[in-house]
Amino acid sequence: MTQTITIDPVTRLEGHGKITIQLNGQGEVEDAHFHVTQVRGFEKFSEGRPFYEMPSLMARICGICPVSHLIASAKACEAIMSVRIPHTAAQLRRMLNLAQMVQSHALSFFYLASPDLLLGMESDPAARHIFGVVAAKPQLGRAGIALRRFGQHIIELLGNKRIHPGWVVPGGVTEPLAPAKRDQILAMIPEAYANIALALASYKQIADAFQPEIAVFANFPSNYLGLINDDESVEFTDGELRLINAQGNIIEDGITAARFSQVIGEAVEPYSYTKFAYYKPLGYPDGSYRVGPLARLNIARSMGTPLADKELIEFKQLANGPVQSSFHYHHARLIDILYGIEKIEQILTDPLILDKHVRATAGVNRLEGAGQAEAPRGTLMHNYKVDENGLITWANLVIATGQNNNAMNKGVLQAAKEYVKDGKFTAGALNRVEAVIRTFDPCLSCSTHAFGQMPLELTLLDSNGESIDRVVR
Repeated sequence: MTQTITIDPVTRLEGHGKITIQLNGQGEVEDAHFHVTQVRGFEKFSEGRPFYEMPSLMARICGICPVSHLIASAKACEAIMSVRIPHTAAQLRRMLNLAQMVQSHALSFFYLASPDLLLGMESDPAARHIFGVVAAKPQLGRAGIALRRFGQHIIELLGNKRIHPGWVVPGGVTEPLAPAKRDQILAMIPEAYANIALALASYKQIADAFQPEIAVFANFPSNYLGLINDDESVEFTDGELRLINAQGNIIEDGITAARFSQVIGEAVEPYSYTKFAYYKPLGYPDGSYRVGPLARLNIARSMGTPLADKELIEFKQLANGPVQSSFHYHHARLIDILYGIEKIEQILTDPLILDKHVRATAGVNRLEGAGQAEAPRGTLMHNYKVDENGLITWANLVIATGQNNNAMNKGVLQAAKEYVKDGKFTAGALNRVEAVIRTFDPCLSCSTHAFGQMPLELTLLDSNGESIDRVVR
């Protein structure tokens, strides 16, 4: 008889999801899927709203990466306005985006992934969490907490709120940087350097022990997409997109936000509320690709900062060509953090960083606009259409998790075939299957934007949590 193994919920993720593993009559894994089970409607209920409200509305999609939505949304609005924001505003936005990247990566690596890495995949689940890490490795645990605080505090200083700041608006930002805040951020930099140095050193000491996981954690050839500067250094806020193949060759370069929807399509599968992005000329699923820290480092020729450049050289020695195993997302995430700290320090030395001119103004000059940026998890695109009064008539968001969706599903299947044999498995085996998803650090709240007919199950519970009605579409 066939059998289905269900992991519900997948733990230590941002949002709600489950994994199903389908076994045949001989107990062999035939298929596996990662299901994003929540559904949200931000694109639909933004219709009719004034376009200049969109950044603040879109930030509410996520409490972990609201800044990414703020920036991509504001850039889409600026395309509608046909304005170029002031230099200082662009630099301040870049710093805000990097601060969010640092805190989000710290959350992913230390809070969500490090319990597996430091305590072991087979360790007691009751202690396999951030508090267990702090107890076992107090110095490293404190470093992770401090790095997250570093990023969050910068967001708070710039945007006046740690979560959902309203500081980023169409045309720039609402207020300039004060000298006292600049000095406060600069004073935090040395500790941040010390903490990321400790994290990188600690990771490198343990990485070799995970060669079996590296071999099967979404380890296969794929395409990669990410923002890049003219000098081929990594970029988070501006720049244009580059798509490379599994050999590192450029498939397409110079993909602007305005061209994104021309070259990137979105497929829908019946088992998930997250779409599956793909490169249109190659079709689906052959045109699927990965985004995020691993993709960024595979695409970039340099990081553009001294310390991160040294780490990138070492990282690229992991493979002859693009690094394929998604286990290495963890390593790439730490290099991203180091780059973010260095770049923030560089931005603060810009002689114009305290300039008061931080916002451009205009009305509706185009009826459609798109904006793209790198979220911590990868490329994020917002695309809006408006009427002559500037009211939203249509919106579409392409989220990093949707762009990684095909790779996550292939990775779950690859790991399940390795760790489930003859219909038998251990708790540690299933934790490894979950850990494949954790390498991507998906944000499931951000990602649920599917189109088309999807299965839907509604369950009505009474005050005691008992099911009293169920409807299935």
